[in-house]
Amino acid sequence: MSNNTDQDKRQPSLADSVRDLAEREDFEQILMEHDPRLAAVLKQRGMDRRSFLKMMGASLVLAGLQGCVTASAPGEAIIPYVRMPEEVIAGEALMFASSMVLSGFATGLLIETHEGRPHRIEGNPDHPASLGGSDLYTQGSILELYNPNRSTLTRGEGAVRSFREFRDALAAVLPGDGSGLRILTETISSPTLAAQWQAIQQRYPNARWHQYEPVNNDNEVAGMELAFGQAVRPVFTFENADVVVSLDANFLNGMPGSLAYARQFMDQRRIREGSDSMNRLYAVESTPTPTGSMADHRLALAASQVDSFTRALAGAFGISAGSGETTWDGAWFDALVADLEAHRGSSLIIAGPQQPPQVHALAAALNDALGNVGSTLTYIESPIVNPLVQAEDFASLVSDMQAGSVQVLLIIGGNPAFSAPADVAFVEALGSVPFSAHLSLYFDETSELCSWHIPQSHYIETWSDARAFNGAYSVVQPPIGPLYDRTRSPIQMFALLLDDFRSPHDIVRSTWEQAFAAVPNFEAFWNATVHDGVAPNTASPAASVSLSGAVASTVSSIAAAGSGTEIIFRPAPTLFDGRFAWNTWLQELPQPLTSISWDNAALMSPATAASLNVTEGNLVSLTVDGNSMEVPAFIIAGHPDDSVTVSLGYGRGLSAELDRRQNFNAYTIRPNGSPWIASGQVSRAGGRYDVTVIRSTSDGVNLDAMVRFGTLAEFVANPEFAKSKPKDVNLLPGFTYDENAWGMSIDLTACIGCNACILGCQTENNIPNVGKDAVENGREMYWLRVDAHQVSEGGQDQNYFQPVPCMHCENAPCEQVCPVQATVHDNQGLNQMVYNRCVGTRYCSANCPYTVRRFNYFDYIDPADIALEWRNPDVSVRVEGVMEKCTFCVQRINAARAISIQNNEAIPDGAIVPACAAACPTQAIVFGDVNKDGSQVAELKAQPHNYGMLEELNTFPRTTYLARLSNPNEALHDSEEGE
Repeated sequence: MSNNTDQDKRQPSLADSVRDLAEREDFEQILMEHDPRLAAVLKQRGMDRRSFLKMMGASLVLAGLQGCVTASAPGEAIIPYVRMPEEVIAGEALMFASSMVLSGFATGLLIETHEGRPHRIEGNPDHPASLGGSDLYTQGSILELYNPNRSTLTRGEGAVRSFREFRDALAAVLPGDGSGLRILTETISSPTLAAQWQAIQQRYPNARWHQYEPVNNDNEVAGMELAFGQAVRPVFTFENADVVVSLDANFLNGMPGSLAYARQFMDQRRIREGSDSMNRLYAVESTPTPTGSMADHRLALAASQVDSFTRALAGAFGISAGSGETTWDGAWFDALVADLEAHRGSSLIIAGPQQPPQVHALAAALNDALGNVGSTLTYIESPIVNPLVQAEDFASLVSDMQAGSVQVLLIIGGNPAFSAPADVAFVEALGSVPFSAHLSLYFDETSELCSWHIPQSHYIETWSDARAFNGAYSVVQPPIGPLYDRTRSPIQMFALLLDDFRSPHDIVRSTWEQAFAAVPNFEAFWNATVHDGVAPNTASPAASVSLSGAVASTVSSIAAAGSGTEIIFRPAPTLFDGRFAWNTWLQELPQPLTSISWDNAALMSPATAASLNVTEGNLVSLTVDGNSMEVPAFIIAGHPDDSVTVSLGYGRGLSAELDRRQNFNAYTIRPNGSPWIASGQVSRAGGRYDVTVIRSTSDGVNLDAMVRFGTLAEFVANPEFAKSKPKDVNLLPGFTYDENAWGMSIDLTACIGCNACILGCQTENNIPNVGKDAVENGREMYWLRVDAHQVSEGGQDQNYFQPVPCMHCENAPCEQVCPVQATVHDNQGLNQMVYNRCVGTRYCSANCPYTVRRFNYFDYIDPADIALEWRNPDVSVRVEGVMEKCTFCVQRINAARAISIQNNEAIPDGAIVPACAAACPTQAIVFGDVNKDGSQVAELKAQPHNYGMLEELNTFPRTTYLARLSNPNEALHDSEEGE
């Protein structure tokens, strides 16, 4: 027998397999199933099976040649280090201080890593902008680092290129004096970028730098120019403010410095036994917000009427600023004026960033007239580099592009092709620029239109710096190097124009060395700053400002908004300006107040919906200056009549999975001249779109059994007003906990409903996203929810926020029905889940009166997904068919116990902070040992207004609440109760 038979029976080679695959009729389907991203790229480039075969053949040849190449070999030995860095301990987390920049301002963070892999983000308690708290954007940014949709390749003229090719192409077109060179960035406060720009101006004197992002502080900048003739910015001091007035300002959850402001504001509202004073908040707002929900008195006004209200308020204190239409309650206004008059020097007027410049100027004049400057607020020189009205500067750039004056355009960050105003033809103008390049985290709408695209390094991967809302110098320290070696940072892009090839670390350090040359020991100063994340004593001093004498006459000459239905534009509560559209954590996270998930909607009052003859889900048409969009209606109590609010950032059409709402892009109707408040037309359109909402499972339950609230006066008169006395019907003796007894206390007065606790829990405990369809079926996996209970009293709509984790009941109904003892109690009071015992009967979920248990209907996690690198190695990953719930972060309890055993001491109070409590910016959640005398949680549970949810069921929950307290003006409170 010949050897040919053996040859015929040989195993197919790799080349044969590739050839056979490419020749199959179902080739495209197979490729889509195995690698949908590659399939999409091949389809976009029109590559057929033959071309695919050629490409794979070339890949095999290149792969063979790669083994002979040594030039790209790493400079260090590829072996596990035998001498581990002393700060790295296997199994223990290592924290790095850093900062995240949003809207130009730095927020101090602590980045937790495990063996060099960043895992989660918490607030930096030493940083003035966070004070230990965090928000949705800072926590969600860790997922951006591992997002598989990140751009990793340099592209030029429609093909994959090297960065060297881009550098050569840029050098060939750079004009000698900078004529025609424009740089477009987002808002910048970085001292390093500012120093680099000065060097670029010296080298290219005719180059120009523009800053633009759709969510900006243009109104504040212009308002301070009106009031003081210079671009200063206010910094608020809530510790000294007894009366606070918000003029459409969501200062607790939507402005630079909100984390610090929320903490300071709530520190003046924590009522304990013996307390008899707290601050008072009046909120005038055009859209329901967390700040308005915390107000003692809230006035819903159309956004354009806030201007008239502010003018009238100024007139009450001798500031003549004209008048406008008066549509508000006169008694409400008079009570506010009297309260401000009684609190001169200890009051505070805050104008929201969406209000026009004249409102900001009048707020400055009011604070001056009331003697608040220097007490409850100061003004500092803006930390932003070259603060301008960005809308005007951006429009000027586009005009120059259309005129052919721009030859080279470098876009550093941002996505102006998506976020540009509808009446600014940026996309069309970009086609007139001969050379354009875009640095971005994703290959997005702007990248597709530019001649070059450069992948951007994530802020966790590269060195940088920025300044906080109060001017404090902050360091952006990377705990790891770039995951992809072809990415570049904004600092490196600026350095490219200067032929500076130093590392970002060296560039930043050099800048600081020059800026702090007077520091005696710079090395020690730099090391301390990197360690702490912020330079000590670098907050900006108070600026010397003088109110313009002509401010009243200047403001009175500014016309109010035009007629028509008012359309209000707001940043998306979870996606911001759209930059987080690829972030599935933030897409799925319920929005504060509405609990909308994955969707955009037009928010309107019940009266407005009735006048339009629409119900929730009916499509409505919004038209501004001839541009229209359709969006589903969503009815929300407390919204002003005859106005509609729509969120920015949706409708990008990134993929069928992430975004099915191609027409829900509010930028398509947003005008440049009035980017926040526009006059337009709203009408009913044909069709429906069911908005995805994470419904509260407490709907229909007796409100008194869930959330309890009262006034400060009621508390002083009867501190135990929130107490109930359930009957003890137990037939058996209770458990005895001789050691630790873990418990939680949640102060409803301090909860602002920001949902940071939900995301903090998700990142800590490896909770998966389930997608829009599963959310619509009520199968979300969050271990913690925040209910927003709406109450209407005396014509006022009030929201009461209530975080609801597992109660860890001492008499747990779930334990009594589990047939396999998968949910049991331990000797310290924790209601535990034993995952490998669970057989998925779901009896425990059906028997839980708090509905806090979640069931894995599917395996939601793909082990091969790089995005899962964020997972916490200390927490088990659950599988299909298993029940899960809040564990009180038992992994943190165990870690603290191990340390206490090692040190031969008891676990100190405050050593265990669950993820939800760590994320909370107002410290509304406190955890600890109930058995320990003097512990914070034991003291809170001993407060007279402490109560348990549904305690009449005798479940004896370990999680209890402090009743929500408010401080209404008695004159208004009496009149509201009488209505």
